Amino acid sequence: MKNLRFIKFFTSCFIFCVIVTTGCNDRTQPVAVETNVRLMTDDLGRSVKIPAKVERAISLAPNLTEIVFAVGAGDKLVGVTSFCNYPAEAQSIQKVSDTLTPNIENIIALKPQVVFVSTASQLESFMQTLDEQNIAVFVTAPDAIEGIYKSILDAGSILGTETNAEEVVTGLKKRVSVVESSTAEFERPKVFVQIDKNALYTIGKESFITDIIRRAGGVSVTADVGTAYPKLSKETALALRPDVIILSESDGNREPNEVFKNSPAVRNGKVFSVDADLLSRPGPRVVDALEKIAKYLHP
Repeated sequence: MKNLRFIKFFTSCFIFCVIVTTGCNDRTQPVAVETNVRLMTDDLGRSVKIPAKVERAISLAPNLTEIVFAVGAGDKLVGVTSFCNYPAEAQSIQKVSDTLTPNIENIIALKPQVVFVSTASQLESFMQTLDEQNIAVFVTAPDAIEGIYKSILDAGSILGTETNAEEVVTGLKKRVSVVESSTAEFERPKVFVQIDKNALYTIGKESFITDIIRRAGGVSVTADVGTAYPKLSKETALALRPDVIILSESDGNREPNEVFKNSPAVRNGKVFSVDADLLSRPGPRVVDALEKIAKYLHP
């Protein structure tokens, strides 16, 4: 399901040096410095060797594909998933299966230098194989807008388009600041975000969407739930009584679960939809979702 593809990111970047010292006739040999790789830390805290110049990359999540294009490096993508439908140019790039079950043989055949990944579960399934092929795997998993900014900046760093990435982040920050300023003086309504109608999946403390709701001038009624995308019981959902319901719009999630029929949100007609591709992908377009939600909460 396209609603549940998410992730956290980059903390530091520095040059990876290999220092070789040997003794010869009581004299230290010259220091050898490896300059063709960098060592970067991904969102799992893994130190990843990144080639100094990346020309071939694969994205295994739609949000990562959008980020790569946003920083001006779409021409370096040699493989994406079948869910990568934006921008339009992404649809012509070779597919390496879907997001959850990428085809390892297809990935290796495309000879990427870096594979961008959005979940730890993806990583576990093929990390060793890609290591053996000297293919770097970089994991991102932002849990707030600041993490999305970092994802964009680090994609720019990896792909050699730092200036473009900085410009993208600067523009997004300005738009977010406008929203926060315009909603600051209003009372914050209680918001329930429905990811899946029948299963009652929603957002929790670790989801970046919780941060989106806060910055849009609301407060998520499930903000204290300890996971990113918890599944609620009907009894728990009934007790929430949200003022506003935001539907992450997709097939099967176009109306609230019946448990909310007597909630203030439904009684007062405060049920709104946001395209799941905007809301559920931690990339540049999530600010579009933020702006839409802010208008819904504070018309």
